[in-house]
Amino acid sequence: MRARLTTAAVTLAVALGGITLAPAAQAAAAHRPSVAPLARAAAADFNVGGIWTIYQSNSANATLSVTQDAQGNLTGIARTGSSTTGAIEQGFVDGSSIYFVIAWSDGARGRYIGSRDSDGRLSGVTTDLAHPISQATWYTTWTF
Repeated sequence: MRARLTTAAVTLAVALGGITLAPAAQAAAAHRPSVAPLARAAAADFNVGGIWTIYQSNSANATLSVTQDAQGNLTGIARTGSSTTGAIEQGFVDGSSIYFVIAWSDGARGRYIGSRDSDGRLSGVTTDLAHPISQATWYTTWTF
């Protein structure tokens, strides 16, 4: 994520015709890696594309159908055991981390933050964005 923001800041500076850096910023810029390593750092170490299920500690399990692009951005749909459906409105994989928000058909929005474990499975915490105190842990049995 940090690499994406850094790259965006460099792009913005170039688009604005350059910005004069203060001496401290110039010194820091001299020690930054070149753009190519930053681009590689933003790439995902795994692909979550496909159909898989999230098992939540509150028993609100969901099956997702996910597409991941070359930059690690996620799109897709989700369905619970009931008739509730949702869409991934934003999401990405960065390194071994995963982040996405599902906008559910009942009006709820759930944020999912997690990582790929050493066994290849995903796990993390989900939060109801309208009620942040409402949280659950989640995991997959599918390996990535």
